Amino acid sequence: MTHNDRGLLMVLSGPSGVGKGTVNRALKKRSTTIQYSISVTTRPPREGEQNGVDYFFKTKEQFEDMIRHNQLLEWAEYVGNYYGTPLDYVEKTLNDGKDVLLEIEVQGAMQVKNNFPSGVFIFLAPPSLDALRRRITERGTETGHLIDTRLQTAREELDMMQHYDYVVENDEVELACDRIEAIVTAEHCNRSRVMKKYTRLTEVDHK
Repeated sequence: MTHNDRGLLMVLSGPSGVGKGTVNRALKKRSTTIQYSISVTTRPPREGEQNGVDYFFKTKEQFEDMIRHNQLLEWAEYVGNYYGTPLDYVEKTLNDGKDVLLEIEVQGAMQVKNNFPSGVFIFLAPPSLDALRRRITERGTETGHLIDTRLQTAREELDMMQHYDYVVENDEVELACDRIEAIVTAEHCNRSRVMKKYTRLTEVDHK
């Protein structure tokens, strides 16, 4: 891919507790070519999370102001908190010819699909619902009632799998990263993307 080509927009999402953040962090350590969009959220920071690194932490009023000014590519309210993707960062990075990976909730992914149908949508799935419950419980950040709420939401989100291009099972983090990197490589070799480049080259050659 040349510097002037538009980058690839990839969306990684799945049920809460499936390990999206863990896989995202592992990918960051392995890949130097993918850019990672930082989401905006109104939920409180968890231990060790930093503003501007893990998320942009905003108040509800600040977030709603961003909605009114169309400053978000997508946004969703999830278990009482807002989550969204800053539009300016994504557009600038894609236009610079760099790939962007969005790690977002399922609701937000469907908004992106409507706005960017040429994006690549990857659903991160748990090996089982029992495994998902264990992961949520082991966090130690939710009460029993909230765990049950998240699991019910997860069941509904699993039904949304049909709207994605790829499904990656997160049985082991490193294997999940291998599969995602393979998808990125395959998409850059996709005929429809490659043909655009070579069509331009042949047009120039004929002039």
